[in-house]
Amino acid sequence: RVTLKMAKNLIRVTFNGRRRLDLSKMGITTFPKCILDLADVEELDLSRNMLKKIPNTIEKFQNLLWLDLHSNQLDELPKAIGTLQNLTFLNVCNNKLTTKSLPEELTLLKNLHNLNLGLNCLDSIPTTLGSLKKITDLGLFDNTLTAIPKSVRNLPKLERLNVKRNPLPELIEQEEHGDTIKRIETLYLVEEKDLCSSCLKMCRGERDELHKLEDVTPSSSKKPSFPLLLTPNSSAKDNQEEWRVR
Repeated sequence: RVTLKMAKNLIRVTFNGRRRLDLSKMGITTFPKCILDLADVEELDLSRNMLKKIPNTIEKFQNLLWLDLHSNQLDELPKAIGTLQNLTFLNVCNNKLTTKSLPEELTLLKNLHNLNLGLNCLDSIPTTLGSLKKITDLGLFDNTLTAIPKSVRNLPKLERLNVKRNPLPELIEQEEHGDTIKRIETLYLVEEKDLCSSCLKMCRGERDELHKLEDVTPSSSKKPSFPLLLTPNSSAKDNQEEWRVR
């Protein structure tokens, strides 16, 4: 059970001068009401707990710039989260959020730069997230997304969009048309004498396919040259002290 005295002792000042209330990894199952008396902090970390719900009283934290709720058991976000209009960072990764449980009020966070929705149960992304024009980093990985709205893909300041491990058509196509040469190379790890007749036949067939690919792949006529790397490692060992002085 978190007490007010305990919470006060868990406030730290970050390198940029903000006050962070760090309640992460404490096995919390219910949002501690006592921390409402500390609602003037700029950062709140409730990650890696067992929270199932964030109450609407979160609106009291009007100074919040940074809110970390990742790795809990949240299946919804409160509408009041839209009142935290100073937020620049919001992490709700690794919860149980669905598309329907994302409140429309999320689009009111106009100052958000970083939004992490990865590792949830999202099957689609609301097109209204395209109104968050200041987002530079958006995490949507490990969901069940089959499409990303153009309004989100074309966010004006977006620098990083992580959509890995979603059943997106373009990702599936990339997996099916991977680098064939790399996959064939992994077959040549044993000598021919160690293979049975059927495996040997299969490997020879793959090798023939590799040779065909080599014939159509342009190769560089200029080989890399490193004329300055003349000192063997054995000599380099003896000269280490001299290098340190230099």
